[in-house]
Amino acid sequence: MSKKILIIFVLLIALMAVTLSACSNGSAPAKEEAPAQPTAAPAKEEAKPTEAPEPTKAPEAKEEEEVVLTLGSWRSDDVDQMNRILEAFHAEHPNITVKFDPTNPVEYDVTLRTQLEGGTAPDLFYLRSFSTSRQLFDEGFLEPLSMEEIPNLESNFTEAARAPWATDDGQPYGVPLMAVSHGIYYNQDLFKELGLEVPETWEDLIATAQKIKDAGYDPFANASGDEWTMAEIVFMNLAPTFIGGREGRLEYLSGDRCFNDEHAVAAFQAVADIAPYLPEGQEALNYYDSQQLFLMGDAAMWMGGSWDIPAFELEKPDFNWSVFAIPAPKGQDKEYVCFHMDAGIGLNAASEHKDAAKVFLDWVASDKLPPLLANELPGFFPVQKKAPTIDNEHANTFLSLNEGRGLDVRWAWPVLLDGDPDGYTLMQNGAVGIVNGKMTPQEAADALQEGLAQWLEPAQNCKK
Repeated sequence: MSKKILIIFVLLIALMAVTLSACSNGSAPAKEEAPAQPTAAPAKEEAKPTEAPEPTKAPEAKEEEEVVLTLGSWRSDDVDQMNRILEAFHAEHPNITVKFDPTNPVEYDVTLRTQLEGGTAPDLFYLRSFSTSRQLFDEGFLEPLSMEEIPNLESNFTEAARAPWATDDGQPYGVPLMAVSHGIYYNQDLFKELGLEVPETWEDLIATAQKIKDAGYDPFANASGDEWTMAEIVFMNLAPTFIGGREGRLEYLSGDRCFNDEHAVAAFQAVADIAPYLPEGQEALNYYDSQQLFLMGDAAMWMGGSWDIPAFELEKPDFNWSVFAIPAPKGQDKEYVCFHMDAGIGLNAASEHKDAAKVFLDWVASDKLPPLLANELPGFFPVQKKAPTIDNEHANTFLSLNEGRGLDVRWAWPVLLDGDPDGYTLMQNGAVGIVNGKMTPQEAADALQEGLAQWLEPAQNCKK
């Protein structure tokens, strides 16, 4: 990884310390400090910490005791890579074996809850950030984690990097594992063949899509058959650029904006802008189908996430590909990237092997995991303070998109998942409705505002 990319990665982790101090209830959140503006990527430099005391040693499972732990996950594509990572842990702790046991991603949340309620859940399992995992903790399914027993959790992460898996008063219930980024994949060879450049503005992107369509290709491979993709890799991919990133998101949470203001409408309008350039019959295409349209060369672009890198490289398409960031509308100086704290790992409160599990969690929190994770699973970015060297070209390209752009998490994750109807579902319904001609951007924004106003105080009292 080049020195420039390494600097971006370090600054990126610093930014997470500012961005991720999210509120967890329906009232207005405490004010977040504005990030500084360094040359590589927006970040907030923390005050230099005093030298940390010698960390307390993590608990050790008795060497003579053979322990087998199960690790649940929604990442069913990562079995081989995770087995290699877990083998590295086993080499250090030969009496502890961790078996990776993933679930189909779309079924994960329901399956995990069923297992927890039925007493059959794995010892350890992936945690989604913010509300979803906090609800599990509040219901007693997650073991509170102690800094004394897992010292690397304190020494290797900023307090705010722990926040997506911690209570408001800082009690951690998960170890941060990885973040993901978002952008637009594109077929470089097809762009070259059609004489196209990477778009510099949103208007250029739509004009480029029209030229691709005129040439007989699908401009975007995305589809709404799996509705979550419209929420996470389309709408929340482009939303930061249209609502003003982190600063704009906080204005909604403070009540300074209503969720159907001009910025929210503009974000939904961007979905409407690309709707004519999705594949014919897109409403019937699932996530895999639409990926294949891109990988087979039938579509020129794919709005997606960095987590797609391993799958795309495994497919080995017969063309060169890369990624670019969502371009800003003409006249807007600032661009934004959705860089999201994605997964942590928690300990089942009912596990019979808590000591061994804590040994594993301390290893996950150490400096030993990041280089393994970053290079076995390129596109998943560890969030420890010390940035690993990343060898993968495409992963480094994703990180380079952060340079000079604002960064924020997915719009719905902090706060907006805490009530019913939740912000995620409302945003998903709006985006799906728009691309299928059943809603207008204004109607989608109005539905978001009206739904959130049923329980969210800032939406109830926002400045109209």
